[in-house]
Amino acid sequence: MASSVGRADARPLARLGSAARRFGKRESSARRRRVSPSLAIGALLTLALLVAALTAPWLAPYAPDQVMAGERLAPPSADHPFGVDMLGRDLLSRVWHGARLAVNMVVVSLAIAALGGISLGLPAGYYGGWIDQILSRLMDVWLAFPGLLLAVVVVARLGPTLDNAMIALGLMSAPGFYRLTRTLTLSARRTAYVEAARAVGVSDAAIMLRHILPNISSSLIVLATSRAGMLILAGGSLSFVGLGAQPPQPEWGALLATGRNYLDSAPWLAVYPGLCLTLAVIGLNLLGDGLRDTLDPRNGWRQ
Repeated sequence: MASSVGRADARPLARLGSAARRFGKRESSARRRRVSPSLAIGALLTLALLVAALTAPWLAPYAPDQVMAGERLAPPSADHPFGVDMLGRDLLSRVWHGARLAVNMVVVSLAIAALGGISLGLPAGYYGGWIDQILSRLMDVWLAFPGLLLAVVVVARLGPTLDNAMIALGLMSAPGFYRLTRTLTLSARRTAYVEAARAVGVSDAAIMLRHILPNISSSLIVLATSRAGMLILAGGSLSFVGLGAQPPQPEWGALLATGRNYLDSAPWLAVYPGLCLTLAVIGLNLLGDGLRDTLDPRNGWRQ
């Protein structure tokens, strides 16, 4: 009798344990389904871009400026999968090294934009008042100019080089970081952790840098990722019109500008740099969209 009662008491527990395991499996599969396809595809393409940029000096079959006599405008082959340009240089190697220039351009431009925008947005949002009014009006004037036109003016004034193009792209993107930083700081300055820091005598600079900035960094990272694709495209546009990278730098926009003159006789000179530029922009845009979807609690992927 006692053993039967014990077995009867154990049955609900066993059913409860089985239900818990099934619920855990459903929760685990739900978490896997929350990964946005945009995030997965964008991360894969962005990872390919970073790997290409890091491995170009060691894995590219030729030096980007190495000239091979007698192979001018040779079509794609086993030895030269992307073909050869008009000077006898391997196009695959040049496109591969172009990934390094693209990543470098994005990193430097975003660093300039983030440094300028965040350093002005934090005090504007934290203090408000006349500081906010002056900085916000300055940014309004800044934003009144079309971004790419402003970059063209800056490059034309400083000189057509890749370094000056990166400076121009950073200045073009700074207002976006300012506006987001200011908006987030306006909300964060009224939170409990900021009030507690003030109550114990923490300085304003420490509150902005040690408390507010880390808490708004996720939104700034999403903005930076979303702007990265635009910066590659804008940098390629400047190089395409001769205001960015200069020969013999194998920047994708400059390679496109050269390849357009050979569309009839050697179309691969424009196809492969354009394809790489397109995939890089798509990957970074998808990565930015995926991060936004993942970090936004109101989005369906988080429900």
